[in-house]
Amino acid sequence: MSEVIDTYWSFRSPYSYLAIPELLQLRQDYDVDIALRVVLPIAVRAPEKVFDPENLKPVLYIMMDAQRRAQYLDIPYRFPPKPDPVVQDMETLSVPEEQPYIYRLCKLGVEAQRRGKGLDLAAAISQLIMGGTDDWDQGDHLDRAAASAGLDLVELDAAIAEGDHLAEIEQNQQALDAAGHWGVPTMVVRNEPFFGQDRISTLRWRLDQYGLRK
Repeated sequence: MSEVIDTYWSFRSPYSYLAIPELLQLRQDYDVDIALRVVLPIAVRAPEKVFDPENLKPVLYIMMDAQRRAQYLDIPYRFPPKPDPVVQDMETLSVPEEQPYIYRLCKLGVEAQRRGKGLDLAAAISQLIMGGTDDWDQGDHLDRAAASAGLDLVELDAAIAEGDHLAEIEQNQQALDAAGHWGVPTMVVRNEPFFGQDRISTLRWRLDQYGLRK
């Protein structure tokens, strides 16, 4: 039986996006199941942890570091995306209640995971959003992304219209908290959390200790 790596992930997190190539490689190299556990972005879920208008240093650092990290990894990257999956005033850092994009994206991720394609859909859609595609929400961009992951967007949308996906997202957020962290991406294996795109190499080391290399 494959080792399950619960991977807490956000459609707006630059580091979640930058982790995708290494997560895909991890799945290829080891007998593991990367179980995508979608959570709401921290700007919606817990904005006080990062988005304090009285202290912009965390936001400014993340924006600078993510751009630098993308250059280091040679991954296409643009922030903020157009449109940003979280509607937010980047001057006041306020987040309005009306959010036309992020809830649908998160629900799609949950449904894809239920069909065994969570990581694949996350890879395809995050490439659109963070990789620099203008108007990624328009036209057939999302349809083609879903198709590249072996999924049908119409079927996914029909499923999330009738499902309990928000409840599962809340469960994922509670599980992330129980695992001992709040940020994404956080990978958890055998109750041990590994936070950050730059900790996947440490996770590999742990998997080697388990003797899981294929």
